[in-house]
Amino acid sequence: MDKLEIVGSKKEFKPAGDGSVRIMTPGPTQVVWNVRQARSLNTTNPDLDEEFYDFYKETCDLFAKVWNTKSRVYIMGGEGILGLEAACASLTEKGDRVLVIDNGIFGKGFADFVSIYEGEPVILSFDYHRPVDIDVLRNYLEKDSNFKYATVVHSDTPSGVLNPIEKICPLLKEYGILTVVDSVTGMFADELDIDKSMADIVCGGSQKALSAPPGLTMVAVSEDAMKAMEERKTPIRSFYANLMTFKTYYEDKWFPYTMPISDIYGLRAALDNVIADTNHLYRHKTIAAAVRKAVTAAGLTLYLEDGYASSVTVINVPAGMTDKMILDSMKTDYNIMIAGCFDVLAGKVIRIGHMGNNANVKDVYDTLKALGNVLGKFGFKCKADIGKVFMESLER
Repeated sequence: MDKLEIVGSKKEFKPAGDGSVRIMTPGPTQVVWNVRQARSLNTTNPDLDEEFYDFYKETCDLFAKVWNTKSRVYIMGGEGILGLEAACASLTEKGDRVLVIDNGIFGKGFADFVSIYEGEPVILSFDYHRPVDIDVLRNYLEKDSNFKYATVVHSDTPSGVLNPIEKICPLLKEYGILTVVDSVTGMFADELDIDKSMADIVCGGSQKALSAPPGLTMVAVSEDAMKAMEERKTPIRSFYANLMTFKTYYEDKWFPYTMPISDIYGLRAALDNVIADTNHLYRHKTIAAAVRKAVTAAGLTLYLEDGYASSVTVINVPAGMTDKMILDSMKTDYNIMIAGCFDVLAGKVIRIGHMGNNANVKDVYDTLKALGNVLGKFGFKCKADIGKVFMESLER
């Protein structure tokens, strides 16, 4: 097998046995020792120590380099949802029409943020089993393009669909429409080139493929987006969820609030880990494809029909059992935690997260072997050895 180390493939599969739970969910993901260690370092006063302003800026600039963007990058003290709300809060004025591109639970959820800040969300819905259809979007815009900005999810965690933002954002740009992209799950698991995609605001989170603990959001803001904020007719109706408060933090040596310094130390270590792992996108893509092949070979069905993200595999719950039965047995019998879902997918699917530190052969192999055993316990006969197919797929 090329480039991927097979760990544990020759060992007999056994439950963990030591009481620890392996988190194989679609975020938060497993956090390695050097990230935990970085978070335990002695800290300074981030409001007063100018060296921390340098460290913070260097970390933001490093994110910009990895994402190939000239956009300004800020790290905000709050889980990934903060970035999404801050983008909408900072752009939206009363009465602004906003195109909400909806082909997943998080995609549709943007409408709530737009409404909170008195914008007018216009929802354009697509099939939840597939990526956004560019031709349908193009035809729609030919008839109605009067929008200040549009929202789109790069990788929708509940369904596992990956949207082609490298096609969606340039199309919207042709009509002068700014874009807000949720890449909380997408970044570092699938390719993200912000400037090539022409995305205006891109939001990420610490706890997904970056594999740092939850608690931080990273936001890239283009000059076009910054100009739109500066030219608002009314003040931004938030303080904490206000991107403009960061604009001159480095020049003024002033943060809008005390930065969570330990979290940022850990975030930097996690980013350094990703940069050192030069094959991380290959690893995600290869493992994800092998999981899908193993799952379908076993006789299970995938929720999606097309457009699979490399971060998560979403599987329909087999007839005759519930998601809770599967999740509880995975945790109780094998000390492995996978996830169900919520909203329109509540009770219908289970999700295996193979992103960041979760995207390693041993943990995914053990998870699939455990899943096969659990399904058998409840009467589902797998058509193939799910773990064996996974390993064979990697070796080809």
